[in-house]
This record gives sequence, structure tokens and C-alpha cells, in this order.
Amino acid sequence: MYLKIIACNVFFRELSYCAAQSPHTIDLDFFELGEHVHCDKLHKTIQSRIDQAEQAEKPYDAILLGFGLCGNAAKGLHAAKTRLIIPRAHDCCTILLGDKARFKKHFQDNPSTPFSSVGYMERGEYFVRQDDGQIMYGDAYAELVKQYGEDDAKYIWDSMHPKMEGMEDRAVFIDIPEIHFPEKIDAFKQKAEAEGKKFVLLQGSLNIIRNLVNGNWPDADFLTVEPGQQITAVYDWECVLSHS
Repeated sequence: MYLKIIACNVFFRELSYCAAQSPHTIDLDFFELGEHVHCDKLHKTIQSRIDQAEQAEKPYDAILLGFGLCGNAAKGLHAAKTRLIIPRAHDCCTILLGDKARFKKHFQDNPSTPFSSVGYMERGEYFVRQDDGQIMYGDAYAELVKQYGEDDAKYIWDSMHPKMEGMEDRAVFIDIPEIHFPEKIDAFKQKAEAEGKKFVLLQGSLNIIRNLVNGNWPDADFLTVEPGQQITAVYDWECVLSHS
């Protein structure tokens, strides 16, 4: 098959690794992690890239989306003449863990638990999931530091993102064996401990990403959106995404 992948660059290493081993011909198209800050803008960015992909001289057999619902950014995405394939995932955490069941096991009690990976450390450095679905990342914090200095920036950031009652005081690094960089793990651990959080290391998996690029799209793990249909949100632990 001839496939187009539109993905967040937090998966640059993982997708490049798996695409290199895929039996299919794949074109990769990455958008910046920072675009998640404004989900409506991210939605428009992705839709425009889908539209551009459909104008390619040689038609794609499918357009693969390398992200999840991501604060509703995926809601409403559609293609006129090409299948869209998207993982049934709330956000990148499920994809990094490689399994919805593992995401539910480790995060259902505290879905706002901060997490990171090699890609997040490289592309944003700081990542925290907020209850309202918004995502803040390293560039935003770095901009505060630039304007106000480290101490004042931390005070402003903490004031903007107060700790929610009952939120587990831990920070999780998802380590994928094939994309293993100990120095990234150590840097995250130091930052987590400096912020008074318990460092937790979880082993991730390329299972979802590998199946995505290999054309293995079981309905339990991936939503197939036929031409003319659009993605809708379900907001549960299993289905996550549907189409209309």
C-alpha cells in the first residue's frame, strides 16, 4: 500500500523506526508538539494537511493519523476520497504504552498525572496533562522563564496550574526499549524529583505504532473513517472515537 502519515513529532523516532521496517511505501508528515496548546488551531492544521494529501498526484490508499483524540483536535476530521485511520486513544500516552488496557490500568484513577517520553523531552521538555483537555508544554514554560526569570516563572506557572485535590504526586516516564536513551530518563527524573514528585518508569511499546504503519488495523484498536465520514468523540475507555 501507499500510505501517508500525519503525526505529532513527539513520535518522530518511533514512527521513523517502524516505517523503516514496514512493507508499505510511506510518506511521513509531522506537525509540532506545541500546536496542541490550541486544539482548534491544531484541528485546522491537520485538516489542511489531509486536504493537501488528497491532492497528491498519486492517490494514497489510506491516510494514517499519528495521534489520538487530543483535546478534541481529532473531532470532525474527514477526507473526501481517502480512508483515514486513527488509533482509539485519548492522547499520546495510550499510543506510547501500546495498549488501551495499560493506559486505563496506570492512569484511570489520576488521568492528570504528568508523563513524558524521549519525544517529549526532545520536542517540549515539560509536559503536563490538564483535566480540561488542554496541554501545556516546554515552550510555554520556557517563554515565562525568558520574560520573568526562573523563580517568578515557576510561581506564575504554579498559579496558572494549581494542583488538583486528589491528584497523585508522581511523574511518569514511558520508556520504549527500541527508543531507549538513559540520559533522557535521568533528565526527567531529576526534574520530577526537583518538583517534589515521585518518579515512575513505565515500559512502553511500539505495538500501536507498528500496527499502524504495517496496515494492521483491528477495529478494537483503530477507527477506520471512510471517505465522506468524519471523526466523532465517544469519551469512554474503550471505543474513544467513532464516525458519523
